[in-house]
Amino acid sequence: MKPMDQVLDTSAKIRSMEIRGAGRIATAAAASLRDFSGAIQAQSLDDFNREMGKAADILLKTRPTAVSLSNAIRMVMKYNAQDLLSARQAVVLNANRFIEISEKALERIGQIGSRRIRDGATLLTHCNSLAALSVISTAHKSGKKIKVIATESRPRYQGITTIGMLDRMGIETELIVDSAARSVMNEVDLVVVGADVITANGTLVNKIGTAQIALAAHEARTSFIVAAETYKFSPQTILGELVTIEEREAGEVLADISKYSHVRVRNPAFDVTPHQYIDLICTEVGAIPPEMSYQIIRERLGWEME
Repeated sequence: MKPMDQVLDTSAKIRSMEIRGAGRIATAAAASLRDFSGAIQAQSLDDFNREMGKAADILLKTRPTAVSLSNAIRMVMKYNAQDLLSARQAVVLNANRFIEISEKALERIGQIGSRRIRDGATLLTHCNSLAALSVISTAHKSGKKIKVIATESRPRYQGITTIGMLDRMGIETELIVDSAARSVMNEVDLVVVGADVITANGTLVNKIGTAQIALAAHEARTSFIVAAETYKFSPQTILGELVTIEEREAGEVLADISKYSHVRVRNPAFDVTPHQYIDLICTEVGAIPPEMSYQIIRERLGWEME
């Protein structure tokens, strides 16, 4: 396999959602760039920089909404080497550091978020978030008796992956269709979801259906918390940039659209939850109100816009 083929393979898996979830996407991209940096036959630093730039650009274009992807690539590509060997070493070091930070962040988020869960609580989660599952599993491992209600998360049914993981943990779980969220909300003590993007004002961009769940939780006076690594916060939103909401192919929703003459299928992958509906964001550096998102971006991600 040629070095670029590995990058193209990773990109295809991210685009097709074989690799899914903001955290998994980010670490997969970091690992891909790391492996590519060691495999390319560059003759000079300029050649190396040019080839790395091409690989980064290919990966960056796979999922336009996931800021974890762009932040991961930006962190891996942030090197200022004077020679080819140093550049290779810097990319490998940056990628490995990012992957390690990501893994440790999940553990820390679980420790912080699980403190918000009381013994005997019923939780609701949406889609398949490793950060949200870390909160839930840490509470379970601490001896708290909990029950989880998980949505199917159509049209890609990420909720099926979630219930499989919860089942292997030995956690009592119920699966519901997405539209049943309000019907069960009065039974729920706490909603725990992940994040694809958190903006400068604390607005959440996450799997389609999240905003409706947040609205239902707000109306039912049920607490709604987000579990998110700090690299899911978007520096670009400080400068006023809008988050692109990815629209995926119609075939994910309706297998044979061709037999309809006057029907168009819309398939947005994400929606936007206003910060007013979020009680708390649990990160690896602490649990914060959404209004503190600006501070997280400034202190953890810096001001530099690549």
